Amino acid sequence: MSKNIDWSSLGFGYIETEQRFVSNYKDGSWDEGVLTGDSQVVISECAGVLQYAQTCFEGLKAYTTEDGKVVCFRPDLNAQRMSDSCKRLEMPVFPEDKFVEAVAKVVEANIDYVPPYGSGATLYIRPYMFGSNPVIGVKPATEYQFRIFVTPVGPYFKGGVKPIVIRVSDFDRAAPNGTGHIKAGLNYAMSLHAIQDAHEQGYAENLYLDPATRTKVEETGGANFIFITKDGKLVTPKSNSILPSITRRSLMYVAEKYLGMEVEHREVYLDELKDFAECGLCGTAAVISPVGKIVDHGKEICFPSGMDDMGPVTKKLYDTLTGIQMGRIEAPEGWIKVIKE
Repeated sequence: MSKNIDWSSLGFGYIETEQRFVSNYKDGSWDEGVLTGDSQVVISECAGVLQYAQTCFEGLKAYTTEDGKVVCFRPDLNAQRMSDSCKRLEMPVFPEDKFVEAVAKVVEANIDYVPPYGSGATLYIRPYMFGSNPVIGVKPATEYQFRIFVTPVGPYFKGGVKPIVIRVSDFDRAAPNGTGHIKAGLNYAMSLHAIQDAHEQGYAENLYLDPATRTKVEETGGANFIFITKDGKLVTPKSNSILPSITRRSLMYVAEKYLGMEVEHREVYLDELKDFAECGLCGTAAVISPVGKIVDHGKEICFPSGMDDMGPVTKKLYDTLTGIQMGRIEAPEGWIKVIKE
């Protein structure tokens, strides 16, 4: 039975649910893992994660579809991306098939927290891993813990799909040694000051430029960019330090295969933003959040789509992608993982 929660008023915050998955790595192998009701993590004061931030994470969602199924969207790609993060941070890879199985187990164990269809809410799934044994020298941990918890959430940005205002940031995107393409705690921790500063100045997010030339658009702190040209093309920035967003890759496929659009994945320069018709931020949490205005040190770049509603092409992309996720539109093979019929 669904929990007595006001789903429509949920923000993007943590609500403790009943079960989570825990698996430990020791002596060169992972144990089978268990579901547990204990939400507390107990580790040494000298644990590798506390001393040298050896941790990575993922984020995905479970939905209730139009026909009442509970599903996840492309969890195999989250497993693959976490594998890449682990390799980059000298952490043991949690097997990708076991990752998907564990996601399904946790969602099933918390099925009453999956919001109903049409509520505007989803069940956010957070897999993460960290070095758990004491490490005082600068080196990788030898023991690790992999965990998954879930929490029901509402929209990531206040206002849902209403256009937001962002700024061109003076800060560089936190991508030390090229690690911006993985989901690691150190990247996000290093961006916290920048996002807090943006919020204090009245902006929803930061637009980060490439640190080498500060002329090319990269991403925001928590989402990739998409742009729509005045002749209806989808353009996404290309860079080795941009996180390979699953949502962005899915939108590129949807644009080309479902909507017949031309798609360009290329370098995008700051001085060409004024020529785009629409702009959006995309990611698991945001899905697509439209951008109405970008402020570049006092100079306003206003998109013709405006501040009142999502632009027409972005709206088609949003409706098609969410239609696939919610079961209203037939999905490409392998995109939907059914957890409960």
